[in-house]
Amino acid sequence: MIEISDTAQTHFRKLLEREGSPGLGVRLAAVEPGTVRADVRLEFAGPDELHGDEWAIDCEGFTLWLDADSVRYLDGATIDYATRATGGQLQIRAPKIKGETPDESASLVERVRWLVEFEINPQLAQHRGHVAVVEVTGDGVVVLRFGGGCHGCGMADVTLKQGIEKTLKEKVPGVTAVRDATDHETGTAPYVPRGAA
Repeated sequence: MIEISDTAQTHFRKLLEREGSPGLGVRLAAVEPGTVRADVRLEFAGPDELHGDEWAIDCEGFTLWLDADSVRYLDGATIDYATRATGGQLQIRAPKIKGETPDESASLVERVRWLVEFEINPQLAQHRGHVAVVEVTGDGVVVLRFGGGCHGCGMADVTLKQGIEKTLKEKVPGVTAVRDATDHETGTAPYVPRGAA
């Protein structure tokens, strides 16, 4: 499930010995799993700080507690400690933390939401913008609402047709069109003001 190298276990043991608190262990949790913002949180945890549903991984000299809600996202994770000339560095790799790309058997809605969250929105974030999926109709029309710097942006139509629609049609079989449900007149901080494009 989770692989913890000998060097990482030694590192944790040293840290726990310095703390000098009996029963103290290490807790690992996924933060915002299944999103582009996913990360891991690693912290000391005493028996009185546990929720009771954690998974216990017995290591040499301590216990690694894994938050129950994080198990599926941290399955296959590796924890290592590498010594460098400037000191050491703890490395945690969790390949499933952002979730897994839906396969072709997933619904059209799941596949559209995945691509919007993990490919389209990170690109729009460069211009302080984002889109939200409002609806995916039965005939494959994706309805989006622009936000942030894209709300009211003079380039929103170009972004929609040449960027988002093109990407969704190419990468999500079943998408037939993309429509904008945004009232762009109410945008307060557009990346490119309307009329300036």
